[in-house]
Amino acid sequence: MANLGFNTPLMASSSSSANNKYDVFLSFRGEDTRRTFVDHLYAALDQWGIFTFKDDERLEKGKRINDELLQAIEDSRVYIIVFSKSYASSSWCLNVLLKIMECHKTNGRIAFPVFYDVDPSDVRKQTGSVGEAFAKHKDNNNKSEVRKWREALEAAANLSEWDLKNIADGHEAKVIKLIIEKVSLELRPIDASLVGIEQRMQDLDSCLEIGLNDVRMIGIKGMGGAGKTTLARAIFDKIAFNFEGQSFVEDVRENASRSGLEKLQEQVLRDVLKNKDITVSGVHEGKRLMKKMLRGKKVLVVLDDVNHKDQLEMLVGDTSWFGPRSRIIITTRDGQVLEAHKVEWIRDVNLLTNEEAICLFNRHAFGKDKPTKEFEKLSQKVLSYASGLPLTIKVLGSYLCGKDASEWADALERLKTIPLKETLKILELSYQKLEEGYKEIFLDVACFLQGWKKDDAIRMLESSGFYARSGLRVLEKKSLITISEDTFDGSTIITMHDHLVEMGMNIVRREHPEEPNKHNRLWVQKEIEHVLSDNTGNEAVRCIDLENTPSIYLEGLGNMKKLRCLIVDRGVFTNGFNGCVKIDEARLHFPNSLRCLFWYNYPHWCLPKTVEANNLVALAMFNSKIEHLWEGGKVMEKLRFLDLGGSKLRSLDLGLTPKLERLNLLGCRDLVKVDVDGGCLKSLVYLNLDYCRGLKSVSFIEELESLEVLNIGNLNLREFPGCIVTGHSSNSLQVLDLSFNRNISEIPSSIGNLHNLVSLNLSDCYSLKSLPGSICSLQHLTALNLDASGIEELPEDVGELESLEELKLDNCSNLREIPSSICKLKRLRVLNLQGCYMVEKLADELGNLGCLQRLDISGTGITHLPQSISLIKGLKIER
Repeated sequence: MANLGFNTPLMASSSSSANNKYDVFLSFRGEDTRRTFVDHLYAALDQWGIFTFKDDERLEKGKRINDELLQAIEDSRVYIIVFSKSYASSSWCLNVLLKIMECHKTNGRIAFPVFYDVDPSDVRKQTGSVGEAFAKHKDNNNKSEVRKWREALEAAANLSEWDLKNIADGHEAKVIKLIIEKVSLELRPIDASLVGIEQRMQDLDSCLEIGLNDVRMIGIKGMGGAGKTTLARAIFDKIAFNFEGQSFVEDVRENASRSGLEKLQEQVLRDVLKNKDITVSGVHEGKRLMKKMLRGKKVLVVLDDVNHKDQLEMLVGDTSWFGPRSRIIITTRDGQVLEAHKVEWIRDVNLLTNEEAICLFNRHAFGKDKPTKEFEKLSQKVLSYASGLPLTIKVLGSYLCGKDASEWADALERLKTIPLKETLKILELSYQKLEEGYKEIFLDVACFLQGWKKDDAIRMLESSGFYARSGLRVLEKKSLITISEDTFDGSTIITMHDHLVEMGMNIVRREHPEEPNKHNRLWVQKEIEHVLSDNTGNEAVRCIDLENTPSIYLEGLGNMKKLRCLIVDRGVFTNGFNGCVKIDEARLHFPNSLRCLFWYNYPHWCLPKTVEANNLVALAMFNSKIEHLWEGGKVMEKLRFLDLGGSKLRSLDLGLTPKLERLNLLGCRDLVKVDVDGGCLKSLVYLNLDYCRGLKSVSFIEELESLEVLNIGNLNLREFPGCIVTGHSSNSLQVLDLSFNRNISEIPSSIGNLHNLVSLNLSDCYSLKSLPGSICSLQHLTALNLDASGIEELPEDVGELESLEELKLDNCSNLREIPSSICKLKRLRVLNLQGCYMVEKLADELGNLGCLQRLDISGTGITHLPQSISLIKGLKIER
C-alpha cells in the first residue's frame, strides 16, 4: 500500500503537531472498504481538520513496505486499523500492522482497531473469514514472520474499540462520528501549565450535557483572575468537534467598547458559518442576520468577559436563535448580567485547592512542580496569603523567582501587615520592586493604556520621557501586563488584568481619595469636570484622559503646569464630525509642559495661537476637522510623532517639524500639498500617505534622508515614482507599500537599488503585468505581496530572493505558472495562491521548502501535489 499524498490526489489540509507530520495513519484493505467505509471515514477526518495518511495497497509495489511508509507510520500520532475479511490476506497490510504495533508498544502511540464485517475474536485467533484470509500465507517459508503477524493481529484485536455490528446498531455514520470524537480527544492539545483544569471541566458536565437536544446557555462567574477564561477555553477545545459551527469571542467587554458589538456579531457569523466575506454594518442588522442564519445550526459559542446585558441580547439573544443541541457559554464577573438574561445554568468558578495552588506557584517560582527543601515552608506561607487566586499566585511566583531565602523572608514579613482579603495590596509587592520609571509606566497602563495598540502606547510613553520598550518588556516578564494579538487587525495590544488595573488606580487615588485635584492622573469624567470647573487643577496633575462634553471647562487646563499628557475623546465614536463638541479656541490654553496630545475628532480647522506647547513630542488628531496644523504657522522643535489620519488637512509644511520621526496622514483625502524644505526631516523614518488621493505630487519624498517605511497606496499614481529609488532614502527604505495604485503598469529595473527593502506590497495593482528581473537582487526582502494584481508571470530567478518568507499571489487571475526556481526559497513560510485558477501545477522539488508552514491552493487548477510535499513537516494546506 502507498500514501495517496505522494503524487496523487490531495490529502487533508490541516496542520499536525510540531513533532508529528500526521495526526492519523489509516490502514485498511482497499478491495473491501476503499469505496465504502474508509472513504467516508477519511472524508470525515478531513472535514474535521485531522491530517491523515491514507494507506492503500492499490499502489503497492512489492511485498515490503518502503522507507517512506515506515517514516509516515513513525510520524503519526494515532493509528486507525480497519480490519476487514481480506485484511489478513495482504502481507503488505500485515507488515504495516507490525510497524504500527511496534510504535504502539515502544512509543506509546494510540492504536484504534475497527472491525468491519469481521468478529474481533476471529482477528484475535485468526479463525473464520480472517483465518481463511490468513491461510494464504501457508506457503511462506519465513515462519518467524508469520508468527509475528499472528502476534500483531492478536495484540491489535485485544485493543478492542469499534465493532461495527455491535455499535450504534451498525449505522456507519454514527460509528464514524464516534471515531472522530475519540480521535479528536486524543489529539486535543493539553497545556501542561494548566493546573486543576480537568476537575473544573468535569464539574460543568452536568450543565453542558451535550447529548441532550435542548439549547443551553451556561454562565461561568467569578472574581477577576479566578480562571474563568482558561476554563472556558479548555471546554471549548475539548467539545468543539461536536458542533457544526464554533466561535470563541475573546474579551467581549473590551472589544465591544473598542470596536462595537457589530464587529463581534460579524466574528460569530464568520466563525460559525466559515465564511470570511460576511459583513455587518450595524448591531440591529447583525441581530437580524444571526437570528436568520444561525437558526437550525448546532453551534458552540463562547462569550468571554461579558459585563452588560446588551452584549448578550445582541450576540446570543435567546435560545430560539440556535438549532437543537447548541451550547452557549458565557464568562463574567457580574452574576447579575446572567440573571438579567435569564441564563438558567450558572456556576461559580472554584479557586485553586491548596495542592493545585502549590503546583501552580512552584511552576512560576521555580520552573518545576516541586521546590527545593529550603523553600518548602516559605512557599506554604506565601500561598496562605494568595488564597487560591490563580492570578495572585502567578504574580507572586514570578516576583519571587530567582530571589534568595532572605528576600523571600523579607517579602513574607511585609505580607504579615496586609489582610488576606486585600488582594490588590498583595499584588503591589511586584509594583514596589519596580524602578521608578517602570512604576510610572505601570500606572499609565493601568489608568489609560490598557487595550491600546502597543505601538501607540510606546509613542505616548516615549513622548513622556520613558524608556517605553524596555519598560513594557519588564512589566510583561513580571506578569503585570499581557501583550497579545488583536483578533481584528493582527496588531499587538496591551492588556492588564482587572485586579492589577484596580491596584494601579488605587495607588494613584489612595493618598487623597476625596481630592482628585491632587491626583497625578485623572480618568474619571465627573472628577475631571469638577476639577476643571472649580479651576482647582495644579502641578500635581500629570496625565488626563477626558471626554469633551458641553459641560467641560477646558480653560482650567492652563493651571496644570506639569501636565505631560492629554488624551481627549479617545474611544468616543461620532457620526462623522457632526458629533464633535465645539470649543472656545480663544480661551483654550495648554501648559507649556505638555509633551503628548491625543485629541480625536478635534472640532476646529487648526490649533489656535493660544496653545503654545513648545515641548510637544507627540501629536495625534485622528479624524479631526483640522485643515492646517497651526494658525499662522509655528515651528515645533521637539515634535517626533504626528498623526493627522482621517483629518480635513489640506496642506502641511514639514519645515515646521524638523525633528519629526513618524508621520501618519492615512485617509487625508483633501490633502493637496506637502512642503519639505531642503535639508529638513533628516529623522523621518515612517511616512503613511495611504488614500491621500488629492495629493498632486510625491516628489518631496526625494528629500527624505532616513525613510524606512513608506506607504503610498491608494494614490491613483499613474507610474512608479522614480523619486523612491533616486532619493536620499534609497539606502534606508525597508518597507514600501504601493497597493491599490491600479494604473501603475511597470516597475523600473532601478528597484533593485533598494538594497535594504524588507517588504514590498503591490497588491491590487491591476495594470501591472510583470516584474523586472532586478527585483530578484533584493537580498533582504522577506515579504512580497502581489494579491489581486495583473501579474502574468514571475521572474524566472525569483528563487534568488534568499530571504523571502511570504509570497502572496491571491486572486492573480492572469498568472499562468509558478517558476521552478521558487523551490530555492529555503526560508519561505507562506505561499498563497488562492484564486490563481490558471496555475495547474507546482514544481516537483517543492519539498525543498523545508520552512513552509502554509500553502493555499484553493481556487487554483492544481489537482495533485508533487510527491516531495511529504518532506515538509507541519505544513498546513488550504484547498
